[in-house]
Amino acid sequence: MTLDEVRALAGSIRGEIAKAVIGQQEIVDHLLIALLSRGHVLLEGPPGVAKTFLAQCFATSLGLDFGRIQFTPDLLPGDILGSNLFNFQTSSFTLTRGPIFCDLLLADEINRTPPKTQAALLEAMQERKVTLDGERHALPERFMVVATQNPIESQGVYPLPEAQLDRFLFKLIVAYPSAEEEAVIVTRYGAGGGGHADPAELGLSAVADAATLLAASEAVRGVTLAPEVVDYVVRLVRATRASADLANGASPRAAALLANAARSRAALDGRDYVLPDDVKALATAVLRHRLMLSPAAEIEGRDVEALVEELIGRTEAPR
Repeated sequence: MTLDEVRALAGSIRGEIAKAVIGQQEIVDHLLIALLSRGHVLLEGPPGVAKTFLAQCFATSLGLDFGRIQFTPDLLPGDILGSNLFNFQTSSFTLTRGPIFCDLLLADEINRTPPKTQAALLEAMQERKVTLDGERHALPERFMVVATQNPIESQGVYPLPEAQLDRFLFKLIVAYPSAEEEAVIVTRYGAGGGGHADPAELGLSAVADAATLLAASEAVRGVTLAPEVVDYVVRLVRATRASADLANGASPRAAALLANAARSRAALDGRDYVLPDDVKALATAVLRHRLMLSPAAEIEGRDVEALVEELIGRTEAPR
């Protein structure tokens, strides 16, 4: 697949999603970048901004097997992964696969379940494998986690540990729509009680398949990442560790993920080379959930995203 074909495919996917989702173009673009980069995405936003519906439409347009888990305080790891159950007819154990065995997993309100259950996703997100009773089982090649969380509520939630946050390529903020977009949403969905229909009922269909997505990912590997751009990514990430306003900076994994995501962004634009602007455009989404403010910065009311923007401004980009 050529890069022009990758760009055309992305346009088709955006068009399908736009049949049902009003606005949120930047979120869709980041989801596409994460897909090509084989990364996972954390969506944060208040209730009712279509986080779940967006993930459903994304999976439908790609022809992906979609699974959803509603995370609750009483959810157990076995409810996610599955278990080996004894079959009395055959006098043997039979593997019952959990909902994690899918292409795109929606982990809805992931911060509502205790850390023990959250940790059930760590191996799957990193290695795309699941271990049950000492036996490893492979997940689909396209396996991707889209998790959601509500930033408003603090009762009955368990903040994600740093090790799990670091598994997500992007943390994306899903904001309220503009007045014009909200008017379109009310006009289109107001007669249905405020809920969303099934994406297929709204005319969405798959414009890609597993082979197409694999070919698109292979095309991304051909995008040139110049040594000057690699040096820029490394200097930017290392600057987070040297900042007095941050208690901890980003890891080398963050630098590698940022570089890979920049290549995917270039491919979606039809370019076979990465620009510093690709890195700048993605840096906040890659870094915002990996950085922790120092106590002094918290007292001063500093903001992580503003600090990232400052670091981008102070780190000299190659010309």
